[in-house]
Amino acid sequence: MNIHEYQAKAILRNFGVPVPEGHVVYNSNSARDWAKRLGDGPWAVKAQIHAGGRGKGGGVKIAKTADEVKQYARDMFGMTLVTHQTGPEGKVVKRVLIEEGSNIADEFYVSFLVDRATAKVTLMASAEGGVNIEEVAEKTPEKLFFEAVDPVVGLLPFQARKVAFKMGFALPQVKQAVPILMNLYKAFVESDCSLLEINPMIQTVEGKLICLDAKLNFDDNALFRHLRIRDLRDYEEEDPMEIEAGQYDLSYIALDGNIGCMVNGAGLAMATMDIIQLHGASPANFLDVGGSATIERVTEAFKIILSDKKVEGILVNIFGGIMKCDVIATGVVEAAKQVGIKIPLVVRLEGTNVELGKEILAKSGLDIVSADGMADAAEKIVKAVNG
Repeated sequence: MNIHEYQAKAILRNFGVPVPEGHVVYNSNSARDWAKRLGDGPWAVKAQIHAGGRGKGGGVKIAKTADEVKQYARDMFGMTLVTHQTGPEGKVVKRVLIEEGSNIADEFYVSFLVDRATAKVTLMASAEGGVNIEEVAEKTPEKLFFEAVDPVVGLLPFQARKVAFKMGFALPQVKQAVPILMNLYKAFVESDCSLLEINPMIQTVEGKLICLDAKLNFDDNALFRHLRIRDLRDYEEEDPMEIEAGQYDLSYIALDGNIGCMVNGAGLAMATMDIIQLHGASPANFLDVGGSATIERVTEAFKIILSDKKVEGILVNIFGGIMKCDVIATGVVEAAKQVGIKIPLVVRLEGTNVELGKEILAKSGLDIVSADGMADAAEKIVKAVNG
C-alpha cells in the first residue's frame, strides 16, 4: 500500500525524524491561509499523487508570496500530472501540500528496503540525492552505498556512522545523521514498510539535516496490525478494478494486453503471462484467485476481467492442489453461466481430479476450449483471439 508524502512525513515525525512543517489543502484559498500560518516565505507548493518525479512534471513550485502560493495551488488542482512513474495517462491532482521553505545547501539520498538476495533490510544511501537519482543508479552505481542490517540487532550506531561518513558529512552533520538513520530504520520496521525513501535529505545553509521528501510503502499482509496506517489509503489513486478485486481477496493488477488471465498462485500467474507473450500476444492482467477459490470468487474474477474493454479472450490456468480440479471446473462453469461470457475462453487444468474436471467442462454445454499443458493453452487462446 502506498500513501501520500504528507502522510509519510506525519508518520516519520512521530518517530523523531526532522521534516518540514506543512499542511495539506484542498483549495487555493486554504493554501494561501496556511502559508501565512506557517510563517514568512518562501513556501513549497507540492502536488500530492502516488508517483515520483513531480518536480520535473510541474508538480512542485516555490512561492515567494502568499498570493503566489494561492496561484500555484489553483493551477495544480485538477491538473493531470504526468511523470515517468505515472505513465502517459498521468494522475489528477486533488490535494496539495503547503510547506515551509528550506535554504538548501546540499542534497542526499537515503532509503531502506528489503533486499531479497541477503534476506535483510538494507540501508541504501548516496551523496547524489535529488530529482536525478535514477540516473545516478543507472550511470554511476558506485555512488550508491549499501549497508545490510542484521534483523536480530537492528541498525547499529557504528553502521549509521559509517554510512554518514561515506555520504561526505562533516562531524556536526554525522552527529545529526546517526539518530536520523536510526529513527528511520525504527519507523521502517515498526510500521512494516516494504520501502522507505527519503529523496532528498537536505543539509541547509545553517548546517541542519532535514528529510525534505518522504515515500513510504507498506506490506499489505501486515496492515491488520496498523489500522491507522490502513485508513490512510487513498482509493482515488488506485485502479477501480484492483480495489474491487481486493474486496474478494483477489490479487489483480491491470496490464495493457488483450488476453485476460485467471490463475491460482502468483508464480503460475507470472509463468502464464510469460507464455502468452511467448506466443505473440500480451496479457491484460495479473489475477491470482488463490488456492481456495470459491464459485463466488471465480465469478467475481470473471466480472473484473470482462470489465476491461481491451480483453478479447480469457485464459484460465489452474493447478489443482488443495483445491481439486473438479471443484474449480464447477466454479468456472457456474461463473461462465452467470456472467455470460461471449469471448473465447480456454481452460487448462492440472492436478487432483483433472480428468473429472475436464469432463465437467466438456458436458457444460458452454463454448469452453480445454487445453493440455500451458503451451497448448497459450497457443489456443492466442489463435482464438487472432481468428
